[in-house]
Amino acid sequence: MPTADLAPQELRTLVAVADEGGFSAAAVRLGATQSAVSHVVRGIEGKLGVVLFERGRYGARPTAAGERAVTHARRVLRMLAALVDDTRGAEAGEAAGPLRIAAFRSAALHLLPPALERLAARHPGIESTVTVVRELGAGTAGEVAEGRADLGIATFAADGSSIPAGLVGDVLLQEPYSLVHPAGHPAPRTLWLVDWAENCSSYTRDWWAAQDWIPAATVRAEDDGAVLSMVGSGLGMAIMPALSLTGFPPTVEITGLGPRRPTRSVGYVTTPELATTAAVRALIRELRSLRPRAAG
Repeated sequence: MPTADLAPQELRTLVAVADEGGFSAAAVRLGATQSAVSHVVRGIEGKLGVVLFERGRYGARPTAAGERAVTHARRVLRMLAALVDDTRGAEAGEAAGPLRIAAFRSAALHLLPPALERLAARHPGIESTVTVVRELGAGTAGEVAEGRADLGIATFAADGSSIPAGLVGDVLLQEPYSLVHPAGHPAPRTLWLVDWAENCSSYTRDWWAAQDWIPAATVRAEDDGAVLSMVGSGLGMAIMPALSLTGFPPTVEITGLGPRRPTRSVGYVTTPELATTAAVRALIRELRSLRPRAAG
């Protein structure tokens, strides 16, 4: 089969249709007509020899092949933009351009701000945006793998073995879990458990399952901030990682879980190609400089 060369505008059309969920909405985004968008997609499908979207009365949904094509399209478009930014930055001697970051809530609140503050001071031409992503399923790493983010702050195994295939990364810190309970409570381990879906990752689950004093969650919250609020209101106790306890309110108390307490590894992930760009390298340097102040 001959090489199917795709132009940048064709890649942008693929991404727009996938993001907007249909040809009409994609046309509005691109400033084109629906028929023009449909024509471009049919042309791409002809070049590739596969159907990329399932058409229906409710829009267009990528097929399995379409999902792969859209992921590659996002990543290729990002590298084309990086080519311009890095080339101009090399000429000016300054890193510049957009930098898209995905982070789970506590990392976005407590880990990223000092790194981004230093990044902005040293590289004012870098335009950072942060999207908070729940660390469930593919989580922040999935945002990077699918081309929606340049770098993700993720949780994974301490040895890095859980970094998804096709991505690169490193551990930044290991944060311990602690028992959190209403301040002054005489027997916090007898309280109901308040929990949230992102807690107790697969890397702490064995420890969690071996603790016969931990009941099934009686109260579930949307995120770790809501858990802290509920615990402070006397609704129960919780087991939480250190980043989530940054600046905890005076209505709660933190008790250690002993020398065999579980820990959660927090690090960054990016793609091999973006890892070489000036903006991503600059952020990684700032994140690594925070290691001496790791949670604990």
